Amino acid sequence: MKIALAQINTTVGALHENAGKILDFAERARKAGAALAVFPELTITGYPPLDLLHMPHFVASQEKTLTEIASKISGITAVVGYAEPNPNADGKGLFNTAAILKDGKVISRHRKRLLPTYDVFDESRYFEPGSQYETESLGGRKAALTVCEDIWNDKGFWHRRLYKNDPVEQLGDFNLLLNISGSPFHLGKVPLRLEMLKSLAKKRKAWTIYVNLVGGNDALIFDGHSAVAAPDGTIRALAKGFEEDLLVFDLENPPPAVVEPKISRAEEAYRALVLGLRDYVHKCGFSKAIIGLSGGIDSALVATLAADALGPENVRGLSMPSPYSSQGSMDDAYALADNLGIRIDKVEITPMYEAFRKQLAPVLRERKPGEIATTEENIQARCRGILLMGLSNETGALVLSTGNKSETAVGYTTLYGDMCGGLAAIGDVPKVLVYDIAQWINREKIRIPLPTIEKPPSAELRPGQKDEDSLPPYSVLDPILEAYVEENKSIPEIVKMGYDEAIVRRIVRMVDLNEYKRRQAAPILRITHRAFGAGRLMPIAQRYRQG
Repeated sequence: MKIALAQINTTVGALHENAGKILDFAERARKAGAALAVFPELTITGYPPLDLLHMPHFVASQEKTLTEIASKISGITAVVGYAEPNPNADGKGLFNTAAILKDGKVISRHRKRLLPTYDVFDESRYFEPGSQYETESLGGRKAALTVCEDIWNDKGFWHRRLYKNDPVEQLGDFNLLLNISGSPFHLGKVPLRLEMLKSLAKKRKAWTIYVNLVGGNDALIFDGHSAVAAPDGTIRALAKGFEEDLLVFDLENPPPAVVEPKISRAEEAYRALVLGLRDYVHKCGFSKAIIGLSGGIDSALVATLAADALGPENVRGLSMPSPYSSQGSMDDAYALADNLGIRIDKVEITPMYEAFRKQLAPVLRERKPGEIATTEENIQARCRGILLMGLSNETGALVLSTGNKSETAVGYTTLYGDMCGGLAAIGDVPKVLVYDIAQWINREKIRIPLPTIEKPPSAELRPGQKDEDSLPPYSVLDPILEAYVEENKSIPEIVKMGYDEAIVRRIVRMVDLNEYKRRQAAPILRITHRAFGAGRLMPIAQRYRQG
């Protein structure tokens, strides 16, 4: 039997568009000789549909779409995901279901049993867990159908299991395991997932077909990498990463084990960010983007990602020098625009900055000659935010904010200033990784100007300013932030890693006090294990301080 792994990029709520893609890939699979086409989790609704699932008319529409898809599929069996209404009077109103379509109708349904509520997931908000454990006869094989999390609880693989039940174990004997999935990406996720699949296939002595979603939906990025694991614990087929793919696999004539891809952390981050940025912009109805180009490394990286994701003709840079902007930085911004082939315009902010200072002077404390306080620094950033949003209104382009994860963590950003925008493209990229990605981008030719990479980072909001005037070196800051934000380590635990206690306490305090800023930030593309946003839900008004 030939099985097609239909790794498609769905859009949340785009029922007609998603249906068209399902039918197209099913037909392509049929023409390739496949008897079965398997699609990702919640294929019809797109993933994650969130509170659209609380709208009865949306649920009814996607049910109708399922029926229409089933009626149009012929010559092949398909497995698609959808939100199935719960016919029982008790429990949540929906099931997260894999439906088998054959001969113009839905012939069976298999409900997701394990509903994740950790990290970015909140499936118990919408779904009732399935309770039946039944196999299905497909192509003469005894098949077990599972949905995403159902295969992530094997006691032989995980040191700590999140659920008491293991659906795969409770399904009994089978020789074919199918899993439709919407597994979000983070750095390091792909090899972990493949190791889990290999372990599971070997333990169950079953061919394991894993079909993952690809594409970006809001902050989440799905990497694809759908796979076939053999009963001997090897990966026999692997779909492309970060793009749609139709992978047809012949169970009767399996190929030898594939060489699993090994790419650098920087390349993996770059590919994820380009995909996430492109899909966010397009799925939100935009086609163009605007970036404030300072000549610094962060705006340079965002501009490069945008040019690669959207095409340079759809990216516009705005240089907004202040009295403290260096000529070198302005030159770097123009050199970047020339390298990328994007348009750049210049609007001086000095007149409006001075006007704000003059109007505010009567209500501010008296300044020493030449003194530039935080107030004046933030006024400059907010002037730039106003200009960017004004140009966005004029052109219909989406503003991309340029703050990185290190700055976002400690509040080294200006609310309503450089935080303005519709998407924080690198808000989950630590500063050290920003440099690594820039170096990777320049591996074959110089796209990001070398002075941008080599000069000390600076906001240039006062004379001679450097980031390290206010922050520890990023080589120190980033590991502390990773330990505290992503790993939940305490201050003593971080100090034991070899960091100065006073610095650790200061950084932790900065992270805690700036939650109110992060709550107002643009959505952040998630590439680390724990991004700010849905993956880290901290109270704003709270007074817990470590002793």
